[in-house]
Amino acid sequence: MEKYQVIERSIITKYRKGIWKRFVTGVNDYKLIQEGDKIAVCISGGKDSMLLAKCMQELQKHGKIHFDLIFMVMDPGYNDINLQRLINNANILNIPIQIFETQIYDIVADIDESPCYLCARMRRGYLYKHAQDLGCNKIALGHHFDDVIETILMSMLYAGEIKTMMPKLHSTNFQGMELIRPMYMVKEADIIAWKRYNELEFIQCACRLTENCVLGDNGGGSKREEMKALIKKFRQTNENIDVNIFASVHNINLETVIGYRENKARHNFLDNYDL
Repeated sequence: MEKYQVIERSIITKYRKGIWKRFVTGVNDYKLIQEGDKIAVCISGGKDSMLLAKCMQELQKHGKIHFDLIFMVMDPGYNDINLQRLINNANILNIPIQIFETQIYDIVADIDESPCYLCARMRRGYLYKHAQDLGCNKIALGHHFDDVIETILMSMLYAGEIKTMMPKLHSTNFQGMELIRPMYMVKEADIIAWKRYNELEFIQCACRLTENCVLGDNGGGSKREEMKALIKKFRQTNENIDVNIFASVHNINLETVIGYRENKARHNFLDNYDL
């Protein structure tokens, strides 16, 4: 077998429980893909989006729903080493990528306040626009289980709200477009294990501000990295804590919530307390 075939086989055999079943469960439970969809799989060059691309290929081949795929790479200004590694990995994995260029890194390089936030918003807009121009109705991103629970904790600890990363969203700026996260239930540890088992090396941190960390499984000292460390400690205390954090946003008891927001309106438990 070719190397890409061995890699594909590992997804549905060795990592069937940790990756494939969780991937399929997420797609089905959150109704992420419908008949006739044309989905732009957004590839950054990291392990998560590359695995997402392979899982989407497998689902397209073996699933019951017919949908089309485009494997889209937005080049925000990668250096030559990172871009070539991305291209090489796409060839190894047999992913027919389409690359389009932007100057996002040049734009945010001189921004002092929240450059990462601006970069993320710009990247999302470019992805929506290019996917729409290609006739797609959805973009698929590689966010996984750990991203979800990290977001929940960051929102509670640093924003003072209970908020999560949704499995799918309608775009507010690009009519008819939708964002989906098919890796929603796949744990990062299983992604790393799959990567190592297949002896793959992906780009990790390609931003101009942090280009010194080109490869590896760990990033710098961001709040998300802080949450990763916190969750690691939780797992050492009780291996089910991460699952319980994930389950908590699926099982909110509104009878014991002090207040909440809906459609920008604020509600308080006292509103109906004496009714």
